[in-house]
Amino acid sequence: MALLADRTVVVSGVGPGLGHQIAAAVVRDGGNAVLGARTEANLAKSAAEIDPGGAHTAYRTTDITDERQCEALAGLALERFGRIDGVVHVAAWDSYFGGLADADFTTWQSVLDVNLLGSLRMTRACLPALKSGGGGSVVFIGTQSAVAAPSQVRQAAYAASKGALTSAMYSLARELGPERIRVNTVLPGWMWGPPVQAYVQFTAQTEGVGEPAVLKRLTDRMALPELATDGDVADAAVFLVSDRARAITGQSLLVNAGELMR
Repeated sequence: MALLADRTVVVSGVGPGLGHQIAAAVVRDGGNAVLGARTEANLAKSAAEIDPGGAHTAYRTTDITDERQCEALAGLALERFGRIDGVVHVAAWDSYFGGLADADFTTWQSVLDVNLLGSLRMTRACLPALKSGGGGSVVFIGTQSAVAAPSQVRQAAYAASKGALTSAMYSLARELGPERIRVNTVLPGWMWGPPVQAYVQFTAQTEGVGEPAVLKRLTDRMALPELATDGDVADAAVFLVSDRARAITGQSLLVNAGELMR
């Protein structure tokens, strides 16, 4: 039997990278994927690529800072597929850079509203369906930066918001455990996909070196000789959604080719 046969999973933040890969993995493994993101064109493109016939996907434009839009996405899952078995939170604001000295705390508040509170809003919107279905799984996509600051880029607001989300995970795992709802976090490190590809290209152009040289700086930090991919992170998330992780809750899983070991 397929890993997610007859299961319905809501995926927030579906764009060309990790969100798309997670939704694709859900459908590949026999489930239904309900896609949410702010950009309808990204949703339509992703759904068409994943599921050309449209039998196993549905999507709705969703801004997770808006509680009603979160509820509408959960409602779509129930309308189309009659249940929600899992929620994977990819939606995030990860494009604000800097540290404390140059911090714009108004922007920090916005980052927290998306990455922490937005994920919690979306989770709460799905709780009634998860509970009525006898349980399920919530998976937050965090970041290795929340537990070990990278030396290459400075993203203090992003790291702090994702660290707060991981802390919230522990409380949620305890609160929702009696309802058989598991809550876990996947912490990617450098992950080969569109954002890291763009970083490698930009750095190579800026420094006047080849892209392989920039990539080697990253892979030299890993125990394994290549970066994890967004597909690897997607597979970890799908595992945590599935019944094969039925006894796993309140845990953080690093998917980082062994750059950081804890």
